[in-house]
Amino acid sequence: MPKITFEKQLARLEEIVEKLEAEQTDLDSSVKLFEEGITLSKDLSQKLETVKFKVQELKKKGAQLVATPFDTDLAEEDNGEE
Repeated sequence: MPKITFEKQLARLEEIVEKLEAEQTDLDSSVKLFEEGITLSKDLSQKLETVKFKVQELKKKGAQLVATPFDTDLAEEDNGEE
């Protein structure tokens, strides 16, 4: 089975939210959509956490490039968010 991309999973989650907000879905279908949405949400969150730990900032140190972990706190401060 081909792996579904993050973007496709996110699009499906957005589609589910729209359907649930429309309130035109019967109760049984709403429950199934909700369950699918929860599963997608957990999977997407897990993928984001994995990426968070993989993201690294390259800093030039002398003639050698050194990989250092990306500092999310610093990035938030630079964007004016805390």
